Amino acid sequence: MSEEILSTKQIEHKIERMAYQILEANREPKEIIIAGIVANGYAVAERIAHYMRQISDKKIVLCRVEMDKKNPLNPIHTSIELASLENKSVTIVDDVLHSGTTLIYAVRHFLQVPLQMCTTAVLVDRNHKKFPIKADFKGVSLSTSINENVSVLVNQHRFSAVLE
Repeated sequence: MSEEILSTKQIEHKIERMAYQILEANREPKEIIIAGIVANGYAVAERIAHYMRQISDKKIVLCRVEMDKKNPLNPIHTSIELASLENKSVTIVDDVLHSGTTLIYAVRHFLQVPLQMCTTAVLVDRNHKKFPIKADFKGVSLSTSINENVSVLVNQHRFSAVLE
């Protein structure tokens, strides 16, 4: 049995707020890379980029991050070559921060080149991290039991978050 914890309208509001926060943290760079982890993290990244483009004239570039979440040591593929990200500002986006494994390995991948800034954003932070990583920008922080699961459901840019 699952219980909706965030509606589409609530999620859109949180994503828009995150877009403002990311822009405020990136006052200097003229270009910001929004790197979304496939699949749901990329969907969240698309919405963040959408709002950022509405409220700023900065160049907002979407980057698709493909990785094996079950085995994050497998090669990570991005839609933008790492070398071209040198000295850029990158925000890595995922839907839910469960244990921190996916996010920390994604950050590790991007840190192979010198960046101007690297931040992280998640829609839902569950507060059950195994690694020393935090979300710089988050839609909501939930204290759940270790046995509960939070899922973000995406259907053509309509989001909902459920607790299972």
